Amino acid sequence: MSSQQISVTSLPVVSRSTSAQEIVSLSDQAGAVIIRNFMTAEQVVQINKELDEPLALLEAGSKHEHPLVAEFHGYQTKRLTNLITHSQTFREEILDDELFHEIGQVLYASESGDWWLTTAQLIEIGPGNKAQMLHRDMAQYHPFVAMNKDAPRAITNLMLALTDFTEENGATRLIPGSQHWDDFEDVGSPEMTIPAELKVGDAVLFGGKVVHGGGANVTTDQYRRGLTIPLQASILTPEEAYPLIVPLEVVRTLSPRVQKIIGFRSQYPNASPGLWQHNYADLADYLKL
Repeated sequence: MSSQQISVTSLPVVSRSTSAQEIVSLSDQAGAVIIRNFMTAEQVVQINKELDEPLALLEAGSKHEHPLVAEFHGYQTKRLTNLITHSQTFREEILDDELFHEIGQVLYASESGDWWLTTAQLIEIGPGNKAQMLHRDMAQYHPFVAMNKDAPRAITNLMLALTDFTEENGATRLIPGSQHWDDFEDVGSPEMTIPAELKVGDAVLFGGKVVHGGGANVTTDQYRRGLTIPLQASILTPEEAYPLIVPLEVVRTLSPRVQKIIGFRSQYPNASPGLWQHNYADLADYLKL
């Protein structure tokens, strides 16, 4: 399939009352789906309040030694990691959200059997930041790129808007249908993208095979702030090593399913007796969770 066969000009939009099965189905078909009011207004206020201080301590731009990675991260962009430690509202409410876990089950239960969190980042795109280079999230697991559209589901991104996402302030841009291309080395061109414009509290779900990138922030005074919480098959290594960075006393306050998706319980992919274990028993037993 040629990368030039793109005609979709908008993304499907659903509400929180839409079933997880339909949300995932629409995302698979179109490449992405917008979920209105995924977070409540109160959750947005609280998370912003809890993350304001650690975000203010960060300088914009990347400290990565590789210039291409630094450009990818954005020179006027802040990326705050370890949100689980920084925000009680995030770890207790967003990561324990019923719809979030239902989506995870629909995405991964049949094919992979189990899933966990890739990372949890606050990404704030500042004024003047250029558009991010187009990419597929699944390229992080390069063997899957060779499988192209036939690769198993490796990673799925859920982005949550803590401010409005507009075309002017850097809304994430996607190429609908790019998940069906035959050549995954082809990432299309910026002219083929459409913006995922969100209101505060909205979310957008898109698969790891979809070409996308943060948009350019052409404003002089707006900061596009959002959360990215991608879900991945638990046979793959996550981006953030939560068991090494989240205090155990914090973990003990969380529900078992949240403990599991951040690596404090064992993983059970299809056809596996268990991974991420201790002495052939669930890690939670060793940790006395």
